[in-house]
Amino acid sequence: MIASSLASTSRGHSQLVREDDGSPLHQFLCFALGLEPCAVRIDLVREILEVGHMTPLPLMPAFVRGVMNLRGVVVPVIDLGARLGLPATVIGRRTCIVIVDVCLPDDSGTQTLGVLVDAVQEVINIAESDLEPVPRLGTRIDAAHLRSMVRHRQKATPELDLAAILDPQRLVGLIGEHRQHAQPPH
Repeated sequence: MIASSLASTSRGHSQLVREDDGSPLHQFLCFALGLEPCAVRIDLVREILEVGHMTPLPLMPAFVRGVMNLRGVVVPVIDLGARLGLPATVIGRRTCIVIVDVCLPDDSGTQTLGVLVDAVQEVINIAESDLEPVPRLGTRIDAAHLRSMVRHRQKATPELDLAAILDPQRLVGLIGEHRQHAQPPH
């Protein structure tokens, strides 16, 4: 069902959806990280896959689950929950890998990554008026990793800022710090 919902968003080109009054609606993919509901803008999502074979990498922090082969291309897989300081994803029947494209710094292109999530739920259309600022307190996820709060069905769901969470320079720094502490002294 989700795969067919994403057919119109192939390669990040979402169709513009409008409300009856002509104002634009934003499309979000909603998913769960443990018990935490989250959302990302659909134009960042390339596809959603069942969890397949991942090759673990040595000396990596817990949030780097490994790499996978995506039609001949090696794609790193990041456990999004673990990256955000939430419990690591336990792979189960509903666990998915969401393939996303993240812009590289200084507009030098994009990086394709897989993000491991506990369950994909739905694609929703949200009016601009239903996007609220991130509160300073009261979110389980660091506010620096959130873009907004998406109001839907009388609930506020955090919209993740994938550019901040998956910033390649920040990930390389975190991996380097982990390797320094993980290697035994000479």
